[in-house]
Amino acid sequence: MLALALILDGSSRSEAAKSAGVTLQIVRDWVIRFNADGPDGLILRKAPGKVSILSAAQRRALAQQVEAGPIPAAHGVVRWRLIDLAQWVWDEFGLSITKQTLSREMRALGFRKLSARPRHHGQKEDAIADFKKASQANWQKSDDPCRAAP
Repeated sequence: MLALALILDGSSRSEAAKSAGVTLQIVRDWVIRFNADGPDGLILRKAPGKVSILSAAQRRALAQQVEAGPIPAAHGVVRWRLIDLAQWVWDEFGLSITKQTLSREMRALGFRKLSARPRHHGQKEDAIADFKKASQANWQKSDDPCRAAP
C-alpha cells in the first residue's frame, strides 16, 4: 500500500519499489491490479487453475456409475480401476482422460481408493479363530508399586 501511495503522490515506480522493499515487477503488478479493480484487486485470491475436462453432468454420471459398480458381462471387469473408468469415460463421452486426472476427479467427487488387506493363500479361518481363543494377553498391568512409573 505504501508503494501505491507513493505512486499516487507522483513518485516513480522505482522509488516506490525501493521504499516498499519489493521489486519493480511486483509494484507494476500491484498498479495493474489496482487500476483494474481498485483496492479490492489487491486482495490475494486463489488461482482458478485449469478447467475440468468433465462437465457437471458427466461428473454426476461418473459418480452414479462408480456407485452402481461394474457389470461383469457388460464392462468385462468385477471392480472399477482407474484405467477401466477412463475407458468407460471414453466409451460414454468420447473424452480421453489420464489416470492421474481421473484420480483427481474421483477424489473431488468424494471417492477414495480402497484396497483389501492381503491374506496368505494358505490361511485357515478355523485356525485363526482357535488361536484367538487360546492366546492370552501377554501384557498385564503390574500391581507391584516398585515397578510403577516414577
